[in-house]
Amino acid sequence: MTNRIAFQGEPGAYSHEACRKARPEMEALPCRTFEDAIEAVKSGRADLAMLPVENSTYGRVADIHTLLPQSGLKIIEEAFVRVRINLLGVPGAQLSDITHAMSHTVLLGQCKDFLQQHDIHRITGADTAGSARQVSEAGVPATAALASELAGEIYGLTVLARHIEDESTNTTRFLIMSREADFSHRGRNGMITSFVFQVRNIPAALYKAMGGFATNSVNMTKLESYMVDGSFTATRFYADIEGHPEDPNVQLALDELGYFTTDVEILGVYPASPERG
Repeated sequence: MTNRIAFQGEPGAYSHEACRKARPEMEALPCRTFEDAIEAVKSGRADLAMLPVENSTYGRVADIHTLLPQSGLKIIEEAFVRVRINLLGVPGAQLSDITHAMSHTVLLGQCKDFLQQHDIHRITGADTAGSARQVSEAGVPATAALASELAGEIYGLTVLARHIEDESTNTTRFLIMSREADFSHRGRNGMITSFVFQVRNIPAALYKAMGGFATNSVNMTKLESYMVDGSFTATRFYADIEGHPEDPNVQLALDELGYFTTDVEILGVYPASPERG
């Protein structure tokens, strides 16, 4: 055991914040890419990986559903982080000094009302924590970063304005991944089963595949499609359902799914977070 949890991004990223929230006892290991975070777990440099899968404002994280089935890892938990965006300046700077703000393009778009109100121009950075680091290193009082308070703490920046995001419910969902599956957990708020599948090339295959969940009263909370190897005909689906594969109704629904699909793969069975609502 390394007692490390890997995440994509620089120290102070929202994924780092998710690691601190979900596993405060573990050392957070920053990685350059999602693939690097996955590889850190596969190679044994880390025990777990924290991967973002979707945001309540901007939808799913690009490419993540393609990476999950190929990762060889299993989902053991989910975590939710409210994306609270802050304007961070160098020590001594005031809000009235700020003429430019740097951050990832997504965060810049999530604070457009505040930036317009204060006539602050946008600078696109590689990511949120990296922008905070750049602003700290440059030391220009007129340039601020949009990032988490954790990033400000790490890079020695001052919070000039807190929680400036346009959407007050902006939340990112993360999946905690491990080398080994754990079907033994039972959550107080129920269970989630995540899986991928490909429908057979027959008429109404997806409709028929989904029918088993309806007739067995299994609630499907997510169904998303994505292409396989750039093919317009080989479409895979990622799904989340409420329940455990050992539950009789879930077992029946998955059995029926098998008649109309190929390559069904369970990615994880894990407790539903109380923050899911």
